Amino acid sequence: MAELPEIRPDWALFLDLDGTLLDLAAKPDLVTVPPGLPAALNAVTGALGGALAVVSGRALSVIDGLLMPFRAPAGAEHGAVVRLPDGELDECRTPAVPRIWGHILDHAAERIDGLVIERKPRSLVVHFRQCPARAAEARALAETLPDREAEGFVVMPAHMAFEIKPRSASKRRAVALLMETPPFAGRRPVFVGDDLTDEDGIAMATALGGFGLRVGVDFCGGPAEVRAWIARGASV
Repeated sequence: MAELPEIRPDWALFLDLDGTLLDLAAKPDLVTVPPGLPAALNAVTGALGGALAVVSGRALSVIDGLLMPFRAPAGAEHGAVVRLPDGELDECRTPAVPRIWGHILDHAAERIDGLVIERKPRSLVVHFRQCPARAAEARALAETLPDREAEGFVVMPAHMAFEIKPRSASKRRAVALLMETPPFAGRRPVFVGDDLTDEDGIAMATALGGFGLRVGVDFCGGPAEVRAWIARGASV
């Protein structure tokens, strides 16, 4: 593993949130945003002429709430919702999560100590960070939801979690849409992520002439190193 390459002024920067900019927490609602991160992101956005986006599995309102007052182009819910530079929202058509699935998962969480169910507008997540020995049970639970494939959903492994999300939603879509739009168009896309959920975004950045940086794989360290890198990038 090498160190992070310094941010260049011709980049279009795509940043994952949890596990990349923010340290992971026992539960999704327990993450903390270090002081200074929103201001550093704002400074780098200015240095890149606005070509910075946050691409996350989180809902758009949650992304904005965590990073406020910073607000930027974004790919939310794995690209199902993309906020373009002018503020317009581009939403792909995705199936609704069957209500019965939430009931099934909630019931399982009552029986398996430490299992956490996260509900999103377009997906459900089974977190087993607090009970790592139950990983196989968490996967089986996600994969055996009734009519999952027929409803158009897939199970995506994540950090100590399995997410049941629409097949049509991907971070690839967010990168592709934004790279067609100024100020991203014509720049070199660089996607920074930490998880299997980021691989689609990295693949699209690579296909468009850029590259990906995987936390703890392509460079040493974790979110703290990414945040320090962002702070240094304010002067590009």
